[in-house]
Amino acid sequence: MNSKWFFSLLILSTLISVGAHFFTHSEPLKFATACLSLLFWAALLGKATENVAHYAGERLGGFLNATFGNAAELIIAIFLVQEGLFEMVKASITGSIIGNLLLVLGLSVFFGGLKYKIQRFNSMLARHNASLMLLSVIALFIPAAFMKGLEKSEVHTLSLVISSLLILGYFLWLLFSMITHKEELGEGIDGLPADEKKEIQRESGETPASGVVAAAEEESPDWSKGISLLLLIVSTAFVALQSEWLVGSVEAVAHTLGWSELFVGGFLIAIIGNAAEHSAAIFLAMKNRIGAAVEIAIGSSLQVALFVAPVLVFVSWLFGQPMDFVFTGYELAAIAVAAFIAKSISQDGSTNWFEGVLLLLVYIILGTAFFMV
Repeated sequence: MNSKWFFSLLILSTLISVGAHFFTHSEPLKFATACLSLLFWAALLGKATENVAHYAGERLGGFLNATFGNAAELIIAIFLVQEGLFEMVKASITGSIIGNLLLVLGLSVFFGGLKYKIQRFNSMLARHNASLMLLSVIALFIPAAFMKGLEKSEVHTLSLVISSLLILGYFLWLLFSMITHKEELGEGIDGLPADEKKEIQRESGETPASGVVAAAEEESPDWSKGISLLLLIVSTAFVALQSEWLVGSVEAVAHTLGWSELFVGGFLIAIIGNAAEHSAAIFLAMKNRIGAAVEIAIGSSLQVALFVAPVLVFVSWLFGQPMDFVFTGYELAAIAVAAFIAKSISQDGSTNWFEGVLLLLVYIILGTAFFMV
């Protein structure tokens, strides 16, 4: 979309949302306009992050995209915690994890696979991602499994301990992947032997010469480093504002439409919150940068499970309303299924369009089940 048209629609949607919030009493209208505005601001957040990533480098750029892409979900969740809507918080965490693993990764793999027969990324990174996904499932499963044998205060203590360990594990992963083993987990095929490079280029439909051309034709960033950082900050601020307005009306809308908190939190809010990752990951995959797309999709899920969710447990204590780390059986099943198929598809370090279809089919199956609950 032309930048002029995009910014015009962004401003228009924001003004409509402001008008609906302050001058109407219709909760569904407030919710719809806040969603629309949030989608545009999340898209700008994703684009600004992509530009910053150009200056920061591929691996760090993917991390920044996942981090700022998760800003919308974290902000929404904090407002939900403040309102005491813990079940919707857990549903949104669940939706974010499965949304990134199935929807974002699925769309990226599918559209990237339509253009390139086979796309490859660092297999060592894929294996570590798979192990971290299993750690996330274990950490979410343990409190639910032991809850019946514990007092309420003991459940909260267990939740704090697990949250602390997950945050520690996440920062150690950043140390491992960004510093001590940065070269081994690097993006692309530059570290591979020449014969493996040629094989990968042949399978992906890229010759050495075309790779040079592609590098020469790689899109330059739309904005300077300073403008990109400014837009990143401004878009994050407006995402926070629109998130607060959305949360203020979401409970009334769910009640009016007869939707469960599980479906609203797990799919509706998660899809809106993931808008930034959607656009950035898909565009990167279509540029044959599947490694960066995987870093955004899977990295974002890991960040939610290992950092965002544990942080929310501590935030709830600051609000004087302790939230435990106990998820429902539906949520645990959805996360486990998503982690299992994402691990199965990505652990070999290669993807194709059919694997993207498989991920999307699982997402639709889970969405249907959540809607029926």
